[in-house]
Parts: sequence; structure tokens; C-alpha cells
Amino acid sequence: MLTKKQRDLLIFINDRIQENGVSPSFDEMKDALELKSKSGIHRLISALEERGFIRRLPHRARALEVLRLPDQEGPKEDNLFRPDFGAAGGDSDPNTVDIPLHGRIAAGTPIEALEQYENISIPANMIGGGSHYALEIDGDSMVEAGILDGDTVVIQRCDTAENGAIVVALVDEQEATLKTLRKKGPDVELVPSNRDYQTQTYPANRVRIQGRLVGLLRQY
Repeated sequence: MLTKKQRDLLIFINDRIQENGVSPSFDEMKDALELKSKSGIHRLISALEERGFIRRLPHRARALEVLRLPDQEGPKEDNLFRPDFGAAGGDSDPNTVDIPLHGRIAAGTPIEALEQYENISIPANMIGGGSHYALEIDGDSMVEAGILDGDTVVIQRCDTAENGAIVVALVDEQEATLKTLRKKGPDVELVPSNRDYQTQTYPANRVRIQGRLVGLLRQY
């Protein structure tokens, strides 16, 4: 599923290619989406490429090819990550607890997490005190930490975390991502565990911690 801005950018690129035979410049994309900088466009382009909607043509400037368009179902108007951090609790099996599963989160390029759509049962000894929730991993940028595409991660709610913790970080109040946290002076680095991905650096006031990794579930 694409976020609203990813969808808007994809449609804009496709319309310009159909009209002029060439993809728009990054400045044109920035203006069309009313973004303040081209860094946001770079993130959106990477997200669309990762999800197989576009590809960059080598050795050609401004060369993007649209591979497919999104379905006709409209995007969510509210695409912020707002988990319902209720206390975990299960009343059927004393060895398990139910926690909310909020959808898919990118372990690659940041994307907005989805709203809660079901509860899942997890072993009670996997978590301690506090509130917890679960997310499904979409992407491969944390594979070297043993977190694979399709895994379910268990997150303990918190708003601070120590260096080296794997956290859910909300960037610019829009894009949630799972990365290793590294504090560097006034900045925050969100570090992938895949050498094919680059570390993302932001001023600390643009990043809000929404939880830290405490467990992982995998189906075989």
C-alpha cells in the first residue's frame, strides 16, 4: 500500500511522462507536492522504487520509468502512525497476552505505518511491564540484525531509548521506520542493518521515538 504522497508523486510522474515523454525534475516534483526540500522527494522515489512501482534508467538524467500504477482504491486521508497503546491483556490462555497489530512498517525506506486492524497473541514471557504493540516488517534493511521481510516485531512503548537500541522512529510526524538509534550531537542517526542502505541523519527535533524492539515472531 502506498502513502498519499507516494501515490500523488507516482501519478504526477506518470502524467508528465505521458504528456512530455520525459519524467519531471526533482524541483518540479517538490513544487507539485508542496514539499520544502528535495530530500523528501528522494525518500519518496526510493520508496516507489523499492516497492516496484518505478525504476531508474541507468546513464540517463531525469530518467524514470513507471512500471505500474496503484489500484483505484483511494489512499487514507489520515496516514499518521497513531497506535492505540492499550495495556496488553489476554483472558483465554494465561501463558499468552493479546497486543494490537498495527500493520506494516518499513525496515527500508520510511513509510507511514498502517492503523491497527487486529490483535495477536504472543507468549506472556516475551514482554515485561508497560504497553506493547506489534508491527509487520516490510523491507530488508534490517536483515543483518536478523529482522526479515514478513517478520512480526514486538515493540514496547517508550519515548526515549539508549544508543544502539532498535526503535520505531517517527520522522517529521509522518513516516515511521524501524532502525537502530544512534545519537550524534544535535542530530539523530537512524542506522540500517544492511550494507545496501544508507544511514539517515536528521535533527533530533524531527524524530520522535515511539517504541523499542523487545521481541520478534516468525512463521516458517
